[in-house]
Amino acid sequence: MSQAPQTTTVAMATTGLALSIARVAHEVNRAYCQALGDFTQTPWESAPDWQKISAVKGVEFHLANPNAGPEASHDSWLAVKQADGWVFGEKKDEVAKTHPCMVPFNYLPPEQRAKDFIFRGVIHAILREQART
Repeated sequence: MSQAPQTTTVAMATTGLALSIARVAHEVNRAYCQALGDFTQTPWESAPDWQKISAVKGVEFHLANPNAGPEASHDSWLAVKQADGWVFGEKKDEVAKTHPCMVPFNYLPPEQRAKDFIFRGVIHAILREQART
């Protein structure tokens, strides 16, 4: 007898600190995208579960690998996306699972590489603040 496929939800993905950091990192990334003229990113509360789970997995990667740099962060994101069926495409398309950032880190334009630096920076800043309290 075959089992029903499992559905991953944000609540199932994680709770606590990683989820809180993912929420902040998502909002910082959204603000950065807006500064670049990209207004397609929705607030955390209305973001699709796949996007929230992606952010949580990114945070969990950095929690498990605190010395990982921005390139490793992108490589981790890329591996998770590929495992979920995403491929390179000129435009981001949630239905077709295409994304223009599905390339090695060094092939990303500078403004896209900056997202990995910012994401990592947000995580480490929050962790430093947590350690102070």
